[in-house]
Amino acid sequence: MGKALEGVRVLDMTHVQSGPSCTQILAWLGADVVKLEAPGGDITRKQLRDLPDVDSLYFTMLNCNKRSITLNMKSEEGKRIFTELLPRFDVLAENFGPGALDRMGFGWDRLRELNPRLIFASIKGFGEGPYTHFKAYEVVAQAMGGSMSTTGFEDGPPLATGAQIGDSGTGIHTVAGILAALYQRERTGRGQRVTVAMQHAVLNLARVKLRDQQRLTHGPLKEYPNKEFGDTVPRSGNASGGGQPGWAVRCAPGGPNDYIYVIVQPVGWEPITKLIGRPDLADDPEWATPEARLNKLDKMFQLIEDWSIGHSKWEVLAKLNASNIPCGPILSTKEIIEDESLATNEMVVKVDHPERGEFTTVGCPIKLSDSPVDVERSPLLGEHNEDIYGSELGLGEQLTGLKAKGVI
Repeated sequence: MGKALEGVRVLDMTHVQSGPSCTQILAWLGADVVKLEAPGGDITRKQLRDLPDVDSLYFTMLNCNKRSITLNMKSEEGKRIFTELLPRFDVLAENFGPGALDRMGFGWDRLRELNPRLIFASIKGFGEGPYTHFKAYEVVAQAMGGSMSTTGFEDGPPLATGAQIGDSGTGIHTVAGILAALYQRERTGRGQRVTVAMQHAVLNLARVKLRDQQRLTHGPLKEYPNKEFGDTVPRSGNASGGGQPGWAVRCAPGGPNDYIYVIVQPVGWEPITKLIGRPDLADDPEWATPEARLNKLDKMFQLIEDWSIGHSKWEVLAKLNASNIPCGPILSTKEIIEDESLATNEMVVKVDHPERGEFTTVGCPIKLSDSPVDVERSPLLGEHNEDIYGSELGLGEQLTGLKAKGVI
């Protein structure tokens, strides 16, 4: 069966996480993604290693299904080879610092001169303005995108989320931009530039907090458990701040992840009162309506926790779901990597690697009925130099010399 992006070729000049997370999804969907690395390789091949002299999990989990070539873009011969490569690709993706490609002599004007159909995708930390040339990392993007100021408890410091919304969140935004540009090219025949800033991607994911900033001008946010409000959206612990209040309540035996997140919908209040042994609260005017419960959400969830602490999170999950009450146990990373349903859905998959052996990685979250994903291992550094330079560019006899000169 063919793949959705079969025939699309991506020259991947990205590194670390934001770019590779984008191009990995394109590869999963069937694009031929050729990762162009400096002769020394993507820095993450060596970062956070758990085995000596073997590509790290940091690298292998972000570069599945790709091919690897090496090229010294600072050398004149490397630049010449690059100009021969570029017309053979539909997409060029990069996440260098601002102006890096321009300094190499390959700004947007030069790129589209070489390949008018090229989709040029760039990931940067920030958009145009005072922050343009600032360095950006995952948590920097969270800090400046509205996430950290609204994450945590009101009496504690701002916190970063464990989900990589700055890096991988930007990557998936870039996937959307690339696919849109490819679709438009079908009508226009022209390529275009796609730019996504990490700060902007985080802001898009934190939009509900910008919603609440505007609501705050008309009075306190009643859906929040906070007692006092200033002129900015506060940190509110595990409250969603949405229309249906929720909270993480403790379960037995009381370990660090023995919690379950419970959402109390209007229709769910009566069955909850029966489960916790307080059916009298179902009709009590002090508790019966969502409006009546709003000013004592802390007490409401304490009542639920007084019951849940006597049961494991799996027992609570079963009981709440039997009453159609939205909830979710807090799954540890160990529980996730061992979860049978995630394995069945190919979201936790095992891959063989020629140097490190079998490792576990995350599968593709996008499921297409006519384009199933086969997760394949990441490439070794320069593994496909001969395929690309030899077979495609006809440089087979020159490869030894190019390597000796440090061009590849």
